[in-house]
Amino acid sequence: MPQLISQAWNWFQRLLLKQTILVLTLMFCVALGVALSDMSRLSSSLIESQASENAQSYAQSLNHAIDLYSSAAVDRLKTDKVEVTSDYLSHIGAVPVPSTFAIELANGISQNNEQMMVRLYSDYPFPSRKAKGEGGPKDNFERAALKFLRQNPQQKFQRMEKLDGHTSWRYGEANIMKPSCVACHNTDPNSPKKDWEVGNVAGVWEINQSLDNFVGKRNENLQGTFFTLGGISVLGVLGLSLVIGKLGQTAKDLELRVRERTADLADANTELDQRNTLIRQVFGRYISDNVVANLLESPEALQLGGERRQITILTSDLRGFTALSERLQPEEVINILNLYLEYMVEAINRYHGTIDEFMGDGLLVLFGAPITRENDATRAVACACAMQLAMGAVNEYMKQLGLPRLEMGIGINTGVVVVGNIGSEKRTKYGIVGSQVNLTYRIESYTRGGQILIAEPTFKEVGSIVSIEAQKQVQPKGFQQPISIYEVNGIGGFYNLFLPQEEEIFFSVPEQIPLQYTIVQGKHLNNTIFRGRLVKLSTKGAEILADNLQEDSLPLELTNIKLNIIHKDSTEVREDIYAKVWKKLPNTRSFCIHFTAVPLNAQAQLDTLYQSLSNS
Repeated sequence: MPQLISQAWNWFQRLLLKQTILVLTLMFCVALGVALSDMSRLSSSLIESQASENAQSYAQSLNHAIDLYSSAAVDRLKTDKVEVTSDYLSHIGAVPVPSTFAIELANGISQNNEQMMVRLYSDYPFPSRKAKGEGGPKDNFERAALKFLRQNPQQKFQRMEKLDGHTSWRYGEANIMKPSCVACHNTDPNSPKKDWEVGNVAGVWEINQSLDNFVGKRNENLQGTFFTLGGISVLGVLGLSLVIGKLGQTAKDLELRVRERTADLADANTELDQRNTLIRQVFGRYISDNVVANLLESPEALQLGGERRQITILTSDLRGFTALSERLQPEEVINILNLYLEYMVEAINRYHGTIDEFMGDGLLVLFGAPITRENDATRAVACACAMQLAMGAVNEYMKQLGLPRLEMGIGINTGVVVVGNIGSEKRTKYGIVGSQVNLTYRIESYTRGGQILIAEPTFKEVGSIVSIEAQKQVQPKGFQQPISIYEVNGIGGFYNLFLPQEEEIFFSVPEQIPLQYTIVQGKHLNNTIFRGRLVKLSTKGAEILADNLQEDSLPLELTNIKLNIIHKDSTEVREDIYAKVWKKLPNTRSFCIHFTAVPLNAQAQLDTLYQSLSNS
C-alpha cells in the first residue's frame, strides 16, 4: 500500500511539471470561485445584518409610539370621560384602545411602503378581528415566532425566507403586557382573555422586509467583479505562460548541460572508485579496512599525531606454535599460519574489529578505533568467542596433516590509550600506546589454550549477557595493584556464542614418571631445575608431585614452565614440553598443569599412555 501511494504521488508530480499552464489555469479558476463565494457570503451577511438592524429600529419606534399613545393620550381622555374601545368607529367621539391603534398603525405603514409589511398579531384576537381573519398567526413563521417568544420574551425571532422567487427578511419581537394594557384588556367586555398579567406576551410584532432590491444589486456587483477578476486571471495566466515558456527553454538548456557534466562526473567517479577499490584491495591486505576507509574519506587522517580514547583491546596467541614451527618446513609453517589467520580475520571483520598488528601467530585487535561504536566491548567478547569456535575448523586441517592440535589464548581489556598515526613522514603506522596495551598482553599471558580472559572494566562494559566460568585475582608485572580477571565461556543475547565444555578427567599413573622442570620468566628460562613426578594424566594436562619442596615453594598459578621427562633407569631427559600451572592443590606438594607445547613424539607417547589408563 505505501508503495502504491508513493507511485501515485510521483505520477501526480510529473503531471504537474508537464502541464504547468493547465494547472495554473485551474488554480486561478478555483481561486476565482473561492473569492466570489466568499464575497457572496459576506454580502449576504451584510444584507441580513442591515435588515435585522432596520427591523429592530422599526420595532422600537412602534413600541415607543404605542407607549406614548397609551400614556399621553388614552389615559388623559379617560379622565375627560371619552370612550376608549376597540370598536371606536361605531361610537361617536370614541378613540381606539392602544392595541387597536397599534394594529391600524401597522396596517398603515404596510400600505404606504411596498418594501415592508408590519403586523401585530396574537393568538387571542378580539372577536371582530377574528371574524375578519386578521388577528391570529397566518403561517408557519408566525406560529413558530409566537411559540418561541412566549418561552423567550426578551429574545428576537428572525430569518430569511424565499417565496415565489422573492427574498424577504422576517423579524419577530414579543409585545409585552404593561400595567395599563392589563387593566384595559381584563375589563373590556370584548376581550377574549381577562386574566392577563403584567409581563405576559400579548402578541408578536412582525416586520417583513423585502430584500429583492439588495439581492439584485449584490448580484450585479458580483457579476461585475467576476468579469474583472476573470480578466485579471486571463492576463495573469498569459503572462505566466510566457515566463514559463522562457523558463522551460532555459531549463532544457540547463538540463543538457547538467547531463553532460553528470556524465563527466560519472566517468570521474567510476575512475575514482576503481582507484579506491585498488587501494582497498592492495593496502587492505596490510592494514585494516577501517583504517583504509578512514584515510580515503579523510585525507587529513594521514597527519602524524594521536588522541586519548577509551577502546577495547584484544590480543591472541597460539600456545606452543613457536616450538612446533621449529620442527616444520618454512612453507608448512606459512601455510598453517595463513589458514589460521584466514579464519581469525573473518571473525574479526564480522564483529568490526580493527587489526592493528600481526605478530607471527599473535594478533592485536582494536575495538573503538579508528571508529567508535557504543558496543565496542561487547563485540570484542563476541569476536573472541567466534575466534575460539573457529579453531575447530583449523584443527580439522591440522588433523589431516597429521599435526597436533593448535590452541589459542585470548586476553581482552578496556581502557584509555593514545591512538593515532605513529612514525615519520616517510613511514607511518596507525597504532596505540599506553599502559592498558601492556596490561592486555599480561592478561593474555595468563591464559591456557582455549581460554578467554577479560579484565574487570571489560566485564562491567559487557554486563550480564557474558557467561563467566571463573574469577581470579592476579598481580601483573609492572602494575602496583592486583587486578581481577574473568574466564569467559560464552556470550548470550543477540550473539548467542558459547564455547564447548569438556570435562577434563585425570587418571592416576601406576608408575609415577620422573621429570624435571624449570620456571619460564618472560622469554627466559630460570637456571634452577626442580625435580618431580607425573602422578596423574589427562588429555590436555597432568598433575605433578614436586620432590623435596615445601608447599609455598611450588610454582605460582598461571606460571609457565618447561619440563622434561627423565628416561627410566637413566638420567637422560627427553624433548622439551611446555605447560602452564593452572592450579595448586592445597595441603600437598602437587600442582596441575595444562600442556601448551608438546613435541610430536612426546604427544604420541602421552596419548598412548592416556588411552591405556582410560581403558583399564
